[in-house]
Formats: sequence, C-alpha cells, structure tokens
Amino acid sequence: MGKWMIAANGKKYDHAAAFQKWGFIDWRQRANYEVGDLVYIYCTRPYKRVMYKTMVVNESMHADEIVDDREFWIDINEYTKALSGKYARLKLVEQVDSDKLSLEHLKEHGLNGAPQGPVKVKDELSDYIDKYMKDTYSEGVFPESDIPNGSLEGAVSKVLVNKYERSSIARQKCIEYNGCKCSICGIDFEKAYGEIGKGFIHVHHIVPLNKINEEYIVDYKKDLIPVCPNCHAMLHRKIDRKELSIEEVKKEWDIHNGFYYERR
Repeated sequence: MGKWMIAANGKKYDHAAAFQKWGFIDWRQRANYEVGDLVYIYCTRPYKRVMYKTMVVNESMHADEIVDDREFWIDINEYTKALSGKYARLKLVEQVDSDKLSLEHLKEHGLNGAPQGPVKVKDELSDYIDKYMKDTYSEGVFPESDIPNGSLEGAVSKVLVNKYERSSIARQKCIEYNGCKCSICGIDFEKAYGEIGKGFIHVHHIVPLNKINEEYIVDYKKDLIPVCPNCHAMLHRKIDRKELSIEEVKKEWDIHNGFYYERR
C-alpha cells in the first residue's frame, strides 16, 4: 500500500463541500496510484495543514467517468481546464482541522516542505498524521439524549450525525461562511473581549437531530449557524419537552433585551 501527500487550493475548489456531497472527490492523477493507496490532502493558504485522509478506490479514470463537480469550482474556467488527463477517485476516510497537522509540525516529522505535487509519505510521517487525524473537536456542542440510531452517509465508515456536528472542519467552514458573530443576539466575542475572544463561537445544528434520518447529509451553509454559548444553551433547553427554534429564541431575546440592559 502506497502513501502519498498532495496539495489542495481551497481558493480554486471547495473540497469540504464536495466530500460532504459524495464522500469522495475525483482528482487529476499525477502519480502512479494504486487502488488501496492512502492519500493525505494538504490544504494550502490560509490553512497550511493536512486536513483530509483519503483512499484511492479507482484510478486512471477519464473525464467521461468522473462526477460533474463544476458547482464546487470557484472559477468555472479552472473547471474547464481540469477536464483533461486521467483521474483518481479519492474516498474520504477522516477529516480534521488541527494545528498538530500544520506545516511546522509536519516538517518536524519528515516532510521537507509544502508539497507542490504528489509526494511519497514515509512511515514516520504517516504515523504522526494518523495520530492526530481523529477529530475530537467538542467545544460548543451540547450532548443529545435523543440522537437517532442512524448515520450520515459521506465517509468510508459512516459518520454519526452528532459526530459530524462536532466536526472541526464543518465548524470551520460554517464560521468561514457566516463569520463569528452570534446569529441570535449578535455578540462578537473579539469586539467584546479583545484578542482572547478572537475566533470564539459555538456552532448549532439548525435541523433537530431527532428529525435527521440515515439519508440526510449536512450542508454547512444551510444547516449550521454560529451562536454564542448563552443562546446555544437556550436552543437546547426544552420547554414542555420541546426545544425552541432559532426564531423563537431570537424573539424572546429581542423582547427581554431592553430590560436586561436597563438593569446594567
């Protein structure tokens, strides 16, 4: 089994959204991959870290054999340029956004520099990457007692819905898309607390978890929103055994907001 590392430019292609939809991406093949090889994907600026672990499940594919992924290309001209040569299908195994997998740490474990093309990965480096490839992000997620027994399609091993909500990449993409300001009360922790509040926010799943079935695929643009810890707690607090909607919590906050500030 071969182990490789390739570079991905998020300014050209939305890899997270493509993995989210299909659980794989069809990648221009510039190396002699074999089915079963592992391919680590290093994301270039602004991330500068490995964020995906994939497995080759098909190789030497032609353009008429790949999925139509033009919706994920930032520049449609780049999509047109890419329709040549051979392709490999890379199926998602793990995804994580961790500083431990940044270029600085990777160079300490055998990587010579940021990959420009496919590079072979030695055992020391792959062992290090695999150690931190497990996504353990949990900040800003409230435990659920009514999670369905179903699972979310989208990876080699199906990912439980609650695990996906805790995904560091889903969180990061949600914040990139929406910003760090609470969607309900509007607080921006960096403005309120300065440097220590920079980048701090919780992420909430809009669709109640008990309404999600096995066929449901999370869309970070539509299904996840940033909220502060207080509003997040209210969204998960049950009134008459029912959680309030975002609109209901926002209405209550608007009604009582003036009274709160009059007392301060």
